[in-house]
Amino acid sequence: MTAAQPGRVAILIPALNEELAIRNVVESALAVLPDVIVVDDGSSDRTPEILATLPVTVIRHDSPQGKGESLRDGFREALRRGFDAVVAMDGDGQHDAADIPRMLAAARQYPNHLVIGARIRTRDNQPNARRRANAVADWGISWGCGIPVADTQSGQRYYPRAAMQLVDLPAQGFVFEAAILITAVREAGLGVVSIPIETRYDREFRLSHFRPVRDVTLITLYTIGRVIHYGRVIESYRRSHAHPPQIVDPPAGSQRIPA
Repeated sequence: MTAAQPGRVAILIPALNEELAIRNVVESALAVLPDVIVVDDGSSDRTPEILATLPVTVIRHDSPQGKGESLRDGFREALRRGFDAVVAMDGDGQHDAADIPRMLAAARQYPNHLVIGARIRTRDNQPNARRRANAVADWGISWGCGIPVADTQSGQRYYPRAAMQLVDLPAQGFVFEAAILITAVREAGLGVVSIPIETRYDREFRLSHFRPVRDVTLITLYTIGRVIHYGRVIESYRRSHAHPPQIVDPPAGSQRIPA
């Protein structure tokens, strides 16, 4: 086992007002891996009460600070406890913990890579506005990374230690997830591979915290800044659109959970 491969892995769940979904999300996560970290981003509903009954580590924000800060605090806790990687998944029921073994299999197959659960199955389930926003984000963030990336807006991701160590990037909210991708590729030398997962918007229990116009605008402005920062703008664009994103679908036999 090398430091770049799945060793000790925790599941990280940012949550804000997820009382209708959080119990099922956490219990499904615990059925896959024993270590689950939930960052409660200042929920004002019954989310804290439900989490108190579950065998998980809970980090509580007194007031909502955004997804970026939730991921940061989760990364810090995972690093403090010596985990080699985390798999992040949203608390609204959109992601299925049953996909995590395939993500870990991909991580074993592709060391030194982030693994994204790309929502490319049953894509028609995705609301039109969100689908268009995601397409714009994929185009721009791939340019920022200098490589093609599938579903840059998916919150279900495997982050190896080298990615978690980028915890102090100066980006907030949903921009933080774009910042991690771009910086992990450009500065930490990581690759990005995706596995296909279902598009599950029919399972959302509340309106999404993602606001397509506002958040894509912020992500776009950040990405433009990074493209300019790294230079060789045309070359980066060509590399990022020269071929399709790297997508793998590990066979069932490779879905062994690390001890």
